[in-house]
Amino acid sequence: MNELQAWVAQQHHGLRTFKSFQLELEQFAVRQPAQRGLCSVLANLVESYIVAFDEEPVPVDLANDVHHRLTQLLSTLDLDGDPERRLEDINRVANFTLWPTPQTRA
Repeated sequence: MNELQAWVAQQHHGLRTFKSFQLELEQFAVRQPAQRGLCSVLANLVESYIVAFDEEPVPVDLANDVHHRLTQLLSTLDLDGDPERRLEDINRVANFTLWPTPQTRA
């Protein structure tokens, strides 16, 4: 389990976690400058979810699903990988759809 996955896994599934995750990513990027690109795409990934539900209640099942999807995505990252692996991770995150989840698409 990497540091980012561990942090998210310990958090509540609510919207505040995703807002806090963006702050955590900023701090992580300072500690791990080689991960700035990854942190940027991860922050963008959660932004649409935050914007969609800002000031609105998030259905519990949806919150649980999105939290699980983010945790699973983070588990695939190799934060100690070589530059080629880091680029693969960045591209995978950039192409990942966190929200809307497949179940919520009409």
